[in-house]
Order: sequence, then structure tokens, then C-alpha cells
Amino acid sequence: MGEITTFLNMAILTVAPSRSGKYFFTILNKLKQTEHSFVMTLAFLTGLIAGFAAIGIRWLIHTISGWAFPGGGDVLTNIMNSPWYVILFLPAIGGALVGPIIYFFSPESKGHGVPEVMQAVIIGGAKIRPRVAIIKAITAAITIGTGGSVGREGPIVQIGASLASTVGQMFQITHKQLKTLVGAGAAAGIAAAFNAPIAGALFAVEVILMDFQVSQFSPIVIASVIATFVSHHYQGNFSEFQVPHYNYVSSLETFTYLGLGIFTGIISFVSIKILYAVEDFSEERLTFIPSYILPAVGGIAIGGIGLVFPQVMGMGYASIDSALNGNMLWVMALILVFAKIFATSITLGSGGSGGVFAPALFIGATSGAFFGSFIHWAFPAWTGTPGAYALVAMGGLVAGTMRAPITAIIIVMELTGNYEIILPLMITCIISTIVATKLSRESIYTLKLIKRKIKLHAGFEYDLMKDIYVSDIYQRRIDTILVSAGYNEVIKKLISIRSPYLNVVNKKNILYGTISIHDIKDYIFEKDLLKNILIAGDIADTNCPVISLEDNAKTVLSIMRTCNNDQLPVTNSKKELIGTILRKDILNEYHAVIERMDVGSSFATRLMNSNSMPEEHFLEGYSICELKTPGDFVGRSIRELEIRNRFKVDVLSIRDTKRMKNNISLIPDPNYVLTDNDNLIIAGAKNHVDLFKTII
Repeated sequence: MGEITTFLNMAILTVAPSRSGKYFFTILNKLKQTEHSFVMTLAFLTGLIAGFAAIGIRWLIHTISGWAFPGGGDVLTNIMNSPWYVILFLPAIGGALVGPIIYFFSPESKGHGVPEVMQAVIIGGAKIRPRVAIIKAITAAITIGTGGSVGREGPIVQIGASLASTVGQMFQITHKQLKTLVGAGAAAGIAAAFNAPIAGALFAVEVILMDFQVSQFSPIVIASVIATFVSHHYQGNFSEFQVPHYNYVSSLETFTYLGLGIFTGIISFVSIKILYAVEDFSEERLTFIPSYILPAVGGIAIGGIGLVFPQVMGMGYASIDSALNGNMLWVMALILVFAKIFATSITLGSGGSGGVFAPALFIGATSGAFFGSFIHWAFPAWTGTPGAYALVAMGGLVAGTMRAPITAIIIVMELTGNYEIILPLMITCIISTIVATKLSRESIYTLKLIKRKIKLHAGFEYDLMKDIYVSDIYQRRIDTILVSAGYNEVIKKLISIRSPYLNVVNKKNILYGTISIHDIKDYIFEKDLLKNILIAGDIADTNCPVISLEDNAKTVLSIMRTCNNDQLPVTNSKKELIGTILRKDILNEYHAVIERMDVGSSFATRLMNSNSMPEEHFLEGYSICELKTPGDFVGRSIRELEIRNRFKVDVLSIRDTKRMKNNISLIPDPNYVLTDNDNLIIAGAKNHVDLFKTII
């Protein structure tokens, strides 16, 4: 990475006058001193680059499509006027070109792109190779231009994210900043593709990062807006689809749009299942066909479908316009729903390159046209035309397949410029998401990651709870009372202690149960009546959960939620009471670990410019250093070694010193198996780091 930075610095200084180049880097260095300003500047740069990249891929698709299907009409008209052998074999030729390019140069360019970006954010340190942007642009343009049934939006997202990651790595920003910048690149891609800046920003937050933080949102919005400005300047400020004016005809339509939400939710589920069924079939049953030839085989199948239904070839925007304007018969609409699902599944399942955003809009528009035709035929007096339902169903399919209802609502409004249909759009998108989620937990993006054994729902931060053990944070100060103590003594003890819980033990300090002030507050003023009747053992809750020193924070929090307690007793193997654990102590330790790892990761990025790193100190009493992986660690995973639990230090990064030169893996996957070439970058309290160094 140091070589890349040096090369770019030389390139800029060579092109620009010497004084201008020095002035540029002086300003950049000043901005780098303020984290927020620096990230915002890089977000601006990312939006600019992604905007031009989106224009470039649009031009490339248009050019290849013009060569493949020449003519004076739109793409669909040109395809329909082409000879049968062109329709049949051209997608195969496109697949024959795309397959080897992906196989030999960039395997991550295969498929629809967004899951690959999500994977890079979750487990790859938000690092994406620069070549991905180039290869993805070429392969997606060839696939779409020769009739592949995919969209350009997914590739533009991956291209924008790749360019953003390259910019971030070039300027050596931290892991957390790089994740934000990659999200900004993805947002810029969607914004430029659709002329939809709000939807682009929401897509990045809702789908790519799956997290909303104000510090993340500002750079994402800037990149999205800048990319839209670039797109507007060169391509004009227009809505992607021109639709007639629709409105909400009657309040009774609430029920029909609710039905549309259920319908689109089911179609969303079906489309996801078919897509991955075809992909699994290709990977498991067609292993005798080399993967670089498989896209050509899929292309033949696409050509065969295209001979009968040419509407499914390419992005299908002409057919979407037809459905939105009410010019599609219900029979054709229903057929095209499933024809497009199969065509898209074959294109992607066989190894083609392209996105699923445009197919989702196509399937939504045709589903809505079919559904709306029946509804308007049955209730013409108080329902809108089929075109209105096609418009709303576009959002329903995006929401159901991607599990992103907010993005779906905004993007349909920005795509069409129709803001008066927001109420039915909200109803349909929310219901579609709920139905699709009930049928299958995973979205069209996350299912691919789950199939790759990548955990999503727990998240890295929540997984940290598994590495925080009771033995590290429990309090040894215990408020106890003997099981034989009288009621008055119990009341006095509860009033005198700060905790709302009192642990009841016998004379051997064996835990009998717990007493909560909440359980006896109604009788607290009746001590004279009860003093000779009750003892502590009568009041104690003997079913209170008990925690051991070996339990982790995740387990404890789960138990606390179940029993609705903020404090639990801790016992040893002999059932002797040795302490208590509080929810606030768990959360304090969790936030302390996050802070140490965030600060530590910024120190770890220094390794990009050096071959090794001596021990350094950060925060008070904490240090970070790089060590050769011990021999007895080789061949074992970080999770198996339980490094944090055993040695009280965190593995911030892993550097491969041989195979990948100075590559750094920030926040490594716990399942990563260590090799003899790895160096560990560890951080923790100085005494624990020193102890770890002596042990190994």
C-alpha cells in the first residue's frame, strides 16, 4: 500500500505544477489532523469518482448493446427485430467472454455484487481490490449488453464501493473510517444509477452497513449528493420511468394494497428461492462443466427464453414502462413474472455478472400489473388502474427481496417523481417485508453470505460478549443474610444496602436463594406483624438463576432478560456464593473493549508503512505490539485458542508476512486459522501484554 501511495503522489505531482501539488498535499495533511473533516473530504472525492464511473458503465452498456442489437428503436424493439439466431446465441457469446475474465482476473466480480461488498465490510476490513471496479464494469456491461437478464445497479454499487475502498486504503484511514467510506461509495453508485440521492444514502445504511450512526451518515449523504450532481450534469435531471399521474382513489384501497403487500411478499420469497436453487444446481450438479464456460451455457438458456419472451432480456426497462402505463395484458404480466425470475436466476446462477435491482423492479411492475388488473376489474369504482398497482408493487418487490422497506419507498418515489402515492407504497412495502421475512429470514443479499458461513445477525460487536467472561468482571463484594434471619433483620438489611437484591445463604455460605426489595415492598411497613412469623428462607426466591465464573457475558445477558433481573449471584463449583454480577458492569466492560479496539485499530494501520512495529502505548495503561505467531498456535483458530479469555489481550490484526506481503487483516474472523507466516498485533493492559510475551 505504501508503493501505491508513493506512485499516486508522484503521478499527481508530475501532472500538476510542483507548487500546486505541494499545496494540495499540504491542505490534505491539515484535513487529516481532523478525523471528521478528512473523512468528509474523502467522501466528496468518492462521490465524484463514483459519479463518473456510473456514467462510464452506462455508456459501456449502451455501446455494447448497440453493437449486439443494432437498430433505431429502444433495446426491446431492437432485440425483437433481430434474427432468431442472434437472440439465441448472442447471450452465449457474452457468457463465453465474461466467464474467463471473471475466473482468471477477479472471481469476486461474479454475481450481483452487493453481497461481495457486504462481505468485505463484515469480515474483510472493508478492503476491496482496485481491479474489481474495472473487471466488474467490463463483465457487467458485456452480460447486460448481450442480453443477460440482470441490472446495472448492483455492479455500480460494487464499482463505487471498490473505488471508495481504494481511496481509503491509499490514504491509510482506519478500519472504522474505511467501512464508512465503502458505504459512501455504494450510496454514490445507487444515487448516480437512479438519480436518487436519498435512496442511495438509505440503501448504504439499511443494506450495506446495516447500521445507522450520525457519524457514518454525513459522509454517505455527501457522496450520494455529489454523485447525483455529476449524473445530472452529464445525463440530465430526469426520472428513470415516466408514469401517468396516479393517486389514492379511495380509503377502501387500503385493503387492496394490503393484499398487494402480501402478494409481493410471496413473490419476493419465490424469486429468492428460485435464484439460489438455480445457483445450487449449477454448483452441485454441473461440476463437469468448467466454471469459466458455464456462463456461455447459461447464455444459451437465456437466448432460448428470449426467443419466446424477448422482454426478459437485458434490464427490461421498456417492459416496466409498459406495465406502469397500463399497456400490458394480465396474462402476459403473469407469464413475465416467472419468465424474468427464471431468466435472472439462470444468468446469475451460471456465473454471469449483473445486479438484481432492475429485475426486482421488473418483477414488481409485472406482478402489480397482474394483481391490479383483477382488482380494477372487480372494483372499478374505488380502485386505481393496473398501472398504479404496478408502480406500488415495484417498491413491494424491492422491499421483500432486499428487506429494505425504507429504501424501497424512497427509491420508487425518486424513480417516478410521484410523491402522492406514498401511503399505499408504505403499506405495501412494510407488509411485503413482513411476509417475506416470515417465509424466510434472509434477504436476496444476506442468503448468499449465510451460504458462505458468514455470520450477520450477531455482528462483530455482539460477538465480543462471548469473549467477556464473568471471572473478569464480577464483584466480590456480596450482600448476604442467613437463611434463618428474621423478617425484621431482612428489612433492615435491604434498607441499609445499595443493591435491591439480597443473597440468602446458610452457615456454610451455600446459596439458598435471593430476596428482591421489589418482592416485599408491599409488606415493608408490616414488620411488627410479620417479625415472628417469617424468616429469610420463607421469602427467598429459590429459583433464581445462578451464574458461574466460566459463563460469558452473552449468556448472562440472555438469562437477565429472561428473569428480568439486573443482578445475579455468582457461585463456584461447590455452590458457594463468591460474588455478584451486574448488567451495568457487563455494559461498561463491553464499551471499554470497543474503545480499546477502535483506538488500537488506528495504531494498527501504521503497519501499512512499516515492516514491523515495536510496542506502543495507547490510552492509559494499555499497549499494542506485533509478535510472531507462537508455534503451538499454528493450525488453530482464534476462537479455539480463546486468546482473550486465557491471556486477557485482544487480537486486533493479523499480518501475513510472506504470502501477501504486508497485507493487514483488521479485526480478524474468530474462525481464522493461524499459519506460520502470521504475525499477531495484540493489545491490552500493559501487564497482560508483557505476560503474554513471556508465555509465548
